[in-house]
Amino acid sequence: MIDLHVHTYFSDGKNSPAVAMRYAKAAGYRAIAFTDHVDASNMRHVLENLLPMVRAYGPYAGIDLFAGVELTHVPAALVPDAIREARAMGAHIVSVHGQTLADIVEEGTNLAAIEGGADILCHPGLITEQEAVLAAERGVLLEITTRPGHALANGHVAVTARRCGTKLVINNDAHHSSDFVSRDKRKAIALGAGMTPDEIRQAEENSRALVVRLLRNV
Repeated sequence: MIDLHVHTYFSDGKNSPAVAMRYAKAAGYRAIAFTDHVDASNMRHVLENLLPMVRAYGPYAGIDLFAGVELTHVPAALVPDAIREARAMGAHIVSVHGQTLADIVEEGTNLAAIEGGADILCHPGLITEQEAVLAAERGVLLEITTRPGHALANGHVAVTARRCGTKLVINNDAHHSSDFVSRDKRKAIALGAGMTPDEIRQAEENSRALVVRLLRNV
């Protein structure tokens, strides 16, 4: 299993990166990405702390570690620039907090994330078919989430992705050690969203493919 959406106490997570790493490994995950919530006020601070930790602990962790960001409540017009800025600061993975039904997110954020070339559009809520088609063209992955609240639109995301040929990943949006759900729970949530077993396997393969690409570049 792979979780490319993990929060620590550098944003609203409960644990240090090291604790999150330990619990993820114990739960059977073989790769995780720390993607704390950032905007212009804290992006550099978060990456300057996460990147050295990942470099130092990675060889001893027993799982692959990556340091990234989840751009959150950044004005939609500024999202593409923020994606480029995060990459310039060394972020391994850049995600964007999508227009989830569980939060008040600026209209246009989903489209801006896709146009800006984010790696993952997290919990994109009622994403449109036009946006999903563009995500497929641009190689932006859409997230099926195990996190309550954000998962309200999982079914819509799954159906829209199937219709538009958009690639999916399954993430936990982990904030606490207990959020690293089991393989069976991940599968059950994906099935509940209307995904087929083959689509679940493909989503897991999409995560693996991204990890392989990241390992080449780290």
